[in-house]
Amino acid sequence: MNKNSRVILAKNIMKLRVSKKLTKETLSLSLAFENSYISKVENCRINITLERLDKIADYFGVKTFELLK
Repeated sequence: MNKNSRVILAKNIMKLRVSKKLTKETLSLSLAFENSYISKVENCRINITLERLDKIADYFGVKTFELLK
């Protein structure tokens, strides 16, 4: 995943998370991810796997590709 894709993904996840009034830690734990995982994604510090991307999309009730546009 290139830097632009990571930035778009980070913004979209943050937007969805904030709209549901969730902290990064709460979302991470709700998805059974490490405590700081969402923080790392939102700060573009890691590449996300497709499996985890699908899990986040399912959690928010959106299609996976919507997180990248």
